[in-house]
Amino acid sequence: MSWTDERIEQLRSMWEKGLTASQIADELGGVSRNAVIGKAHRLGLKSRPSPVKATDAKLAKPAKSPAAPKPAAAPPRAAVPAAPRPAAPPPKPEPRPAVAAPPTPDGAAPVPKPDAPRIVSIGPGGFIRQGPGDQQAPIPPAPPRRLVPAKPSPEIADKTSLLDLNDRICRWPMGHPGEPDFHFCGEAVNPGFPYCVEHCGRAYQAQLPRGTRRPPPPPPFGGPRVR
Repeated sequence: MSWTDERIEQLRSMWEKGLTASQIADELGGVSRNAVIGKAHRLGLKSRPSPVKATDAKLAKPAKSPAAPKPAAAPPRAAVPAAPRPAAPPPKPEPRPAVAAPPTPDGAAPVPKPDAPRIVSIGPGGFIRQGPGDQQAPIPPAPPRRLVPAKPSPEIADKTSLLDLNDRICRWPMGHPGEPDFHFCGEAVNPGFPYCVEHCGRAYQAQLPRGTRRPPPPPPFGGPRVR
């Protein structure tokens, strides 16, 4: 059913009288409650609080129960001091039995054993850690010794040894290092060389021209075998 001007005026009058949307729908006929609410909203009518919520709030509010009378307070009791208890004597420690030390074979005084057991701690890898009582005092360092050069053997007493070498004397070895009279030349060096003039002639030899060089001797037995 369409909304005519007459039905709109009826809706306005019943809305202003305070009728609910369901009552207005029943009076108009042919419309639902939601249609009445939507039309009132579109017409800009004044909104009203929901009667259902107000009724529910009144029903949900509990009634106040009469206050129960408070019990009468008991009269204060006089404080009676408690009698002091006698202090119990501390327990006496039990004496430990004395352990007799075994006699020493040389007749010396026996060394008393400590009462506390020795705790051994095993560290990673199986080694035994030292306790505070097992650590020894640090050993003081020995006094510095004065290095005294060894006396040379009689074979090289007046010859140049390894300790006597420098840049100004010849370093040509004389003899075999395993022999007791092994020494060095000791003469003045040839300027710019580590040896003297005589030993420079033996250490540095000029090569012959390429055409006058002798071929190397043939290897024995016809040369090396090729496998």
